[in-house]
Amino acid sequence: MLAPSYLPESKQLLATELVDGLESNALSWLSGYFAGVAQGRQFSARPAAVPVAPPIVAAVAGTSTAQQLTILYGSQTGNAKRVAESLAEQAGGHGLNTRLVRADSYTTRELKDEQLLYIVMSTQGDGDPPDDSLSFVEFLSSRRAPKLPQLKYAVLGLGDSSYPIFCGIAQRIDARLQELGATRLHEVGTADLDIETVALPWQETAIEEARKVLKQSEDAPIASVTPLHPKAGKTTRDQPFRAELLLNQAITGRDSSKDIRHLEISLEGSGLRYQPGDALGVWPTQSAALVDQVLAIQNLSPDESVTISNTTRSVKEWLGQHRELTQLTKPFLVAHAELAQSDELKTLLQPEAIDDFRALLETRQLVDILKAYPACWSASALVKTLRPLTPRMYSIASSQTVVDEEVHLTLANIAYEYEGEARWGAASRFLSELDEGDQLSIFVEENPRFRLPADSSRDIIMIGPGTGVAPFRAFVQERSTAQASGRNWLFFGNPHFSSDFLYQTEWQQALKDGSLNRLDLAFSRDQSDKIYVQDKLLENAGDLFDWIQGGAHIYVCGDATRMAKDVHQALLQIAQQEGGFDAAQAKEWLDELAAQGRYARDVY
Repeated sequence: MLAPSYLPESKQLLATELVDGLESNALSWLSGYFAGVAQGRQFSARPAAVPVAPPIVAAVAGTSTAQQLTILYGSQTGNAKRVAESLAEQAGGHGLNTRLVRADSYTTRELKDEQLLYIVMSTQGDGDPPDDSLSFVEFLSSRRAPKLPQLKYAVLGLGDSSYPIFCGIAQRIDARLQELGATRLHEVGTADLDIETVALPWQETAIEEARKVLKQSEDAPIASVTPLHPKAGKTTRDQPFRAELLLNQAITGRDSSKDIRHLEISLEGSGLRYQPGDALGVWPTQSAALVDQVLAIQNLSPDESVTISNTTRSVKEWLGQHRELTQLTKPFLVAHAELAQSDELKTLLQPEAIDDFRALLETRQLVDILKAYPACWSASALVKTLRPLTPRMYSIASSQTVVDEEVHLTLANIAYEYEGEARWGAASRFLSELDEGDQLSIFVEENPRFRLPADSSRDIIMIGPGTGVAPFRAFVQERSTAQASGRNWLFFGNPHFSSDFLYQTEWQQALKDGSLNRLDLAFSRDQSDKIYVQDKLLENAGDLFDWIQGGAHIYVCGDATRMAKDVHQALLQIAQQEGGFDAAQAKEWLDELAAQGRYARDVY
C-alpha cells in the first residue's frame, strides 16, 4: 500500500522502511502510537519493547520512568505471551503508562531504575526458564544483579502440575527479587494448564496494586483499547475448528518398538493459516473404557449431575471430555492422600522424596492411585479436584504453501503397561484411533521464535530425532517451494534404520533433487555402541562450526529432558574444539546466537 500523498516523499520512504517486515502486533501498536501522537499524548516507547508490544499500550502524558509499569514475559509456547499481552491491555485500558517487553529484549542495566515490574514467566521442563528468558534469569541470579530497594514487583508463573517442580522458575525469581531488596506487591501466581483459573484473578489484583503505586485516581479516564481477543467466529483455543481427518498412516515398521503415525487433516472452510514452525492444538477426549473404569472404582453413577461454575453435566461427560485422567498432578495427590489417610502417599509428597515422587508421576496414572490408595470420592468432589482437560500441542509437519488447505502431524502413540494393565496417553490414543472422515477440534498456535530465516540465502541446521523431525519436514518443503538458495542440513535419529526411519523416501528424494543438502543419521540400537544425534554433531564438528560461523541458523526440536541438553552441550564442546574458545567464551557464543535468533529450540 502506498503512503498517502500528503506525506512528503522523504517521509513516505521512512514510513515504508518502518513498517517493512513488522508483525501484526507491532503494526497495531504503531497504529495506536501514532493515533496518540495525533491527539497530543506522549508515549513511553523504548525500542526494545516495540517488536513485542501489545496492540495498544496506553500512556499518561508527562509521566516519567518512575511512573511506569514494565511487564516482562518469558514464553516457550506462547501462553505467557498471551497472558502478558492481556495484562498490558488491561493496564493500558486503565490509563496506566505501560510497556511490554520479552525477556530476551530487556536491557538488564535498566533493572536498577525500575520502580514497578510485573513478570509473567512460563516453566520449561522441570522448573527451568523458557529459552527466551535464560539470559535474564542468569543475570538476575548472578552477583551482577543490582540491589533493588526501590522496586515493587509481582510474579505470575505458568506451569504444569504433572511435573514434580511446579512453576519452579517463578518461585526462584520471586525469591531472588526478595533477596535483592525488592518489595512484593502480590503473592506469586502459580497457574496450571487451566491458566485462566489463576491468571485472571491474579491480573485483577495486580492492576489494582499498580494503580495504587502509580497513584492513579479512581476517576482517571479509561483509555480506548484495541481488543487482543479474537472476534466471535474466529478459530482459537477456546473456539476450535471441527476438522476432518484425511489420513492416519503408520510410518514405523511392524517390528518397531514405536507406533508413530503421519496424520493429514483438512482445513477446508476454517480460514486457518500457519507457518513452518507453528504448532497445531488438538482437543482430545478420554477413552470411554478409562472413564468407565474410574466410575467403577469409585462406585459412581455415570448419569449423576455435577455443577461447576454454573455448568451442569453428567459425571461421565465431565470425565470423558473435560477432565485429565492420564496425567497425575500434585494438587490431586495431596487431596487424595488426605482423603485416603495414606501415610505412604503423604511421605511421597514431601520435598525430600522428590525422586520417588518424580517416578510416581512418570509411571502411574489416576486409576493406579485410586486402586492403590482407596478413598471415597463423591462425584462432585472428584470432578472439582481433577485438573481440566487441556489441548495438546503438536509441531506442524507441513508447509501450507505445499499442502494448501491441509495440516500434517507426526504423532507418537504413547502406550505401555503398568502391572499388566494397558496405559496410554490421552491425546495420542485419541488421535491414533481416529478413522479417515472422523472429526477433531483443532486450532493453530503461532511460534514466532521458531521461524525460518527471513534471508532465504542463509543455511539452516536442523536437529530433530524421533518425532522432533516434524517441523523440519515443513522447513524443507517451504524452502524447496521458495527456491531458497541457502543450504539445508538435517540430523535425525531413532532406534533402528529398518523400522524407525521416519519419512525415509521423502528425505532420499530431497537429497536427490537438492532441497536437502546433507543428512546425518543416528540409529542408536543398530550397533553395540549407542549413537545419538549429539554424537553426529561432534563427528561433523568442523563443518558444523564453519556453517554456523558462515551465518547458519540452528534449530533443535524434540525431548527437552535429555536430547536438547545433550545437543546444547555438544554445541558448546564444538565451539571450544573448533573455535578455540574457553568454556565461558563458548557459552557467550551460543548465547549470542540465541539472542540473534540463530539458535532456536522447540522442545517439550
